[in-house]
Amino acid sequence: MSAPAHAQTQKIKIKGNASYPAAEGFDAAGSDAKAVAIADRAMREMGGYENWKNARYFAWSFFGGQYQIWDKYTGDFHWEKDTLVANYNLNTKQGRVYSRGQDISASPTGQKMLDRMTGIWINNAYWLVMPFKLKDSGVTLTHKGEAKTLDGATADLLQMTFKNVGVTPQNRYEVLVNRANGLVEEWAYFANATDAQPGFRRRWTQYTKHGNLLLSADRSDATKPTRLDNIAQLQTLPEGVMSSTTPVAKVK
Repeated sequence: MSAPAHAQTQKIKIKGNASYPAAEGFDAAGSDAKAVAIADRAMREMGGYENWKNARYFAWSFFGGQYQIWDKYTGDFHWEKDTLVANYNLNTKQGRVYSRGQDISASPTGQKMLDRMTGIWINNAYWLVMPFKLKDSGVTLTHKGEAKTLDGATADLLQMTFKNVGVTPQNRYEVLVNRANGLVEEWAYFANATDAQPGFRRRWTQYTKHGNLLLSADRSDATKPTRLDNIAQLQTLPEGVMSSTTPVAKVK
């Protein structure tokens, strides 16, 4: 049962710290106070809302050989795979695509890549920064009780569902937050909110400090080791990185 609407606006405190502001459009009325409090603690344990808000560049390698750099301030997104490079702006939905340094934006391949770029960013960034987005626009966050992670830790199980947001609003996630350290340590993905079994269940562990934030690399399931590599969070980049027409050196 959802808590009364007025309970959602109270400043929930854990360890003496207040709640961080939810994004505009967060479903406060449909979310419950305990889930919100757990999300608030997770934000603090990962570095805090101010550090998340002020963090600018995120870089990481994603599955299938993708490497990308996201400018959270401007919406610029530099993406690479093999000899393909895309420089795209998530706000204007404009960009260019290059193959071996040659502009192929007008070609069918280039147009297909530009059409996919927002979706690629939504997916790939979520695999890196999902715990910072528990109170995003369109999210309904509910507490579903106690659970055990794949590694046997006692956790709080949060359910994330979505309303009129993103490219796949029918999805559902289960997010397990370790009760001892307050960090997200596992997630499960359901292609449809009504599905009984998840499409995957993976660890969210191996946290390391990048800039002023903790970011997790391990995305292993119960049988297969998998991780995100080349993770970096920076406030400045070498000149020309975000506009490069060829693959760049991994930033650190």
